[in-house]
Amino acid sequence: MIRNLVSILRSLLFYAVFYTLSVPYVLSALAVMKLSVPTLRRIVRGWSHWHRLCCRYILGIKVELENPVFRSGVLYAVKHEAFFEAIEMPWLFLNPVVFAKAELLRIPGWGPAAARFGLIGVNRDGGAKALRAMLSEARQRIAEGRPLVIFPEGTRIPHGQRRALQSGFAGIYKLLGLPVIPVAVDTGALYHRRWKQPGTVRYLFGEEIPPGLPREEIEARVEAAINALNG
Repeated sequence: MIRNLVSILRSLLFYAVFYTLSVPYVLSALAVMKLSVPTLRRIVRGWSHWHRLCCRYILGIKVELENPVFRSGVLYAVKHEAFFEAIEMPWLFLNPVVFAKAELLRIPGWGPAAARFGLIGVNRDGGAKALRAMLSEARQRIAEGRPLVIFPEGTRIPHGQRRALQSGFAGIYKLLGLPVIPVAVDTGALYHRRWKQPGTVRYLFGEEIPPGLPREEIEARVEAAINALNG
C-alpha cells in the first residue's frame, strides 16, 4: 500500500516536472529548426537527457547497457515496449535517424521539427514512389555517418508479449544492404503504465547480423534477439 502510494506520488511529480519543463525545449526547437540544424539537434539531445534525469531522480529508474555497440553504417532494430525508448534515442545514440510512422511527421509544429532533426516517415500505403523517397533520404543520412534506428514491430508491445515484425522491416533491410544490430529492452514492466515503478531498465545489444539474408531468416533472428529480455 505504501509502496503504491509512493509510486503514484513519484509519477505525478514526474509528469509535472518533465512535461512542464519540456515546453521550453519544444519552443526552442521550433524557433531554431529553420536557422540551425546542429543547434536543433543539441536541443533535442538535451531534452532526451532531461528525460533520463527525471526518470533517474524522480521515478527511481536506472538504465543499464549490456554489450553496447555505437557506430554508423548499421541499422539498429530496437524492441518497443514504452514511450521511454522513443524519447531515449537522441540521448542513447548520437544524432540518430529514426524510422517513424509518417503520421507523426504531420503533427503541427512537432512534425516539421522532427523531420529537420532527421526522422524518416514510413508511409506504409505510399507505394513505390514513397519507398524510393524514403530510401533516398536514408542513404543520404548514412553518408553523413549517422546511425539508423527502427522499431521493427511498428508499435509498442506490452512487456511479456511478442508480435510479428512489420513486413516493411525486411524490405528496408534488403534495400539498404546494412548489417543489423538488434537491441532488446525491458522498459514496459516499469514505465508503460500510469503509475510508473522504480527499478532498472536494460538495453541488451545483440550480435551483429550481416546484410543479405533471406527475409525469413532476418525476421526470425531479429525477433528472437529483441525479445531476449521479454521474460
